[in-house]
Amino acid sequence: MAAPTMDRSTDTPSAAPQKITMIKGLNQALRATMEADPKVIVMGEDVGKLGGVFRVTDGLQKDFGEQRVLDTPLSESGIIGTAIGLAIRGYRPVCEIQFDGFIFPGFDQIVSQLAKLHYRTQGRIKLPIVVRVPFGGGIGAVEHHSESPESYFAHTAGLKVVACSNPVDAHWMLRQAIECDDPVLFFEPKRRYHEKAELDPSIAPQPLFSSRVVRKGSTATIATYGPMVKTSLDAATAGAEDGLDLEVIDLRSLSPLDLAPVYESVRRTGRLIVVSEAPSEASITGEIAAKVQQECFYSLEAPVLRVTGFDTPYPPAKLEENFLPDLDRVLAAVDRSLAW
Repeated sequence: MAAPTMDRSTDTPSAAPQKITMIKGLNQALRATMEADPKVIVMGEDVGKLGGVFRVTDGLQKDFGEQRVLDTPLSESGIIGTAIGLAIRGYRPVCEIQFDGFIFPGFDQIVSQLAKLHYRTQGRIKLPIVVRVPFGGGIGAVEHHSESPESYFAHTAGLKVVACSNPVDAHWMLRQAIECDDPVLFFEPKRRYHEKAELDPSIAPQPLFSSRVVRKGSTATIATYGPMVKTSLDAATAGAEDGLDLEVIDLRSLSPLDLAPVYESVRRTGRLIVVSEAPSEASITGEIAAKVQQECFYSLEAPVLRVTGFDTPYPPAKLEENFLPDLDRVLAAVDRSLAW
């Protein structure tokens, strides 16, 4: 299906530019879509009275009622299964999975039903469901609270998968995802929840399923998404002190991938480093490397390199700084590429 266009009739509550956190941007996006469409409902564990463990849904149940902001049992398969039934009846559910590692009890419903019903019914049934997933590490949490499971879902035909990296994108991308008639897995980098940016309602958002160059450069290209966008930008800033001019691309959409800006960049720089928190084995970073090698083979001056999490379960909190890609690991990969 075509990417949804943004309905400008329900902008953010304030028409003037405002400094917001990612949490606030997501909250305002939910509020705007719920005001615009009575079929939009929010459901998940503790999303109502508590306002979500990260307070993304704070105040929504008070303003829209318990029939539209539903506190569910602790059952991810139940949340997704119920959302599928509601979507068949014409609703547009937004499901919150409390933490990334809790999504797996709902995996069967997502992969076996949510991803396939539109195709199985030859287009007669649409499932406009958004599954919000706070993901990634960096918050000092215990096991099952710092996963990066996005590659599982990007591999599944019938699902759209996106990942925001900043408050402005979080706001507009969530609104666009809710308006989309396809099921969307919406990954939110929880360690970026409290970072701030200016949201200007007068600036139209770009299409949902598209990537964006967030820093121009000529020495090498860094392609990344979610929490690693800021890390990569910090690496580019630090590298500039040593004469490196690094281009950084925020992929934003993981399925479908919009790699045209990456191809264009690599044809200029001749080098690509792909950065992600997720383990490297059978991952989105490997898919990007393969496609860039196919499309840009004669432009590459070095192999495509990857900076990722390790192929191990996520470690205890005291070790996560050694696990997560950081500025130094990104710059080390740039040095290896330039030395090739």
